[in-house]
Amino acid sequence: MSVLKQMASYEDDIDFRRLWRIGMVISLVLVLLAGGALVLRGLNLGIDFEGGTAWEVEAPDTSVGDARDALGTVGAANAKIQFVGGDVLRVQAEPTGGDEVREVTEALAELTGTEVRDVSVSTVGPTWGDEISSSAQRALVFFFLIVAAYMAVRLEWKMAVGALVAVVHDIVFTVGVYALFQLEVTPATVIAFLTIMGYSLYDTVVVCDKAQDNAARPALAQRRTYTDIMSLSMNQVLMRSLNATITSLLPVLSMLFIGSFLLGAVTLQEFAVALAVGLMIGAYSSIFVAAPVVVWLKEREPQWRAMRERVAAQEGRRGDAPAAATATVAAGRASSAPTSANPELSGRIIPPRPRKKGKRR
Repeated sequence: MSVLKQMASYEDDIDFRRLWRIGMVISLVLVLLAGGALVLRGLNLGIDFEGGTAWEVEAPDTSVGDARDALGTVGAANAKIQFVGGDVLRVQAEPTGGDEVREVTEALAELTGTEVRDVSVSTVGPTWGDEISSSAQRALVFFFLIVAAYMAVRLEWKMAVGALVAVVHDIVFTVGVYALFQLEVTPATVIAFLTIMGYSLYDTVVVCDKAQDNAARPALAQRRTYTDIMSLSMNQVLMRSLNATITSLLPVLSMLFIGSFLLGAVTLQEFAVALAVGLMIGAYSSIFVAAPVVVWLKEREPQWRAMRERVAAQEGRRGDAPAAATATVAAGRASSAPTSANPELSGRIIPPRPRKKGKRR
């Protein structure tokens, strides 16, 4: 059976027990790489978080080195310089006075051969940046608390723990991607992070709800361990989760490539990159992070621990059955062996004696 047929069969065709072990190793590696990028490179925070002044101007024939040399003449050589949306040169510096802002603006206009009014200038104070950062942190904390409370009431607290672990995994990986490639973090990125968590939780809730429904069925609960029930549940909802992720990912990729790279909408890039990465890692984490965490917690309950021991005992008895059957067959063959003392007659088939014909009257 092909992989697609296995995924769409809704039967217990895919052994997720083996895949979970592989997935947990991959997740550990991804989290370590993302954490390393975050520690070593740090986040490229936008002006809304750090505060300062930002200049933007069209500069198709200018390099970063040229811009840094030009800004060095006005004392802004240490400013953060990058190209966004193709040919748009962005310069970001710490909060400066009015004269310094005017000098940098004139230097950029002279460098790019444009008018001073064509240079876009945005100034954000440090107080506003701190307020934005605090609001983003509060939003994430409130989100985690609300989600944990909902899943604990709707399902159970063990499933809430698995869902939160998967969400943290997704956020750490996505933030690590931003740190590794030095993508700018803006308020739009924070909104994308919240959206990512919503999609990740959707897949996890679907899986956990199906597992809870299967665990309540006596025909399954009395014959299978919770690990087997979760693996069966994953087979039953796998295509539903993947279809939901693919249909959500297609418009995000269109927004990323068409809106950002072709049309040059920088704001769309800030939002779409986080969404694209988050959707893919969210589908992965619901299968390889949330599900094994829930299984690990549930298998320690007395009910499922006793079931696991019972299933192991039954499998042990089934393993002894072939040996017992072989011994029975051998004993039967020994009992039917020839018992004649004459070795010449051993192994020979002695035909039955012919019946005597009766006399005719």
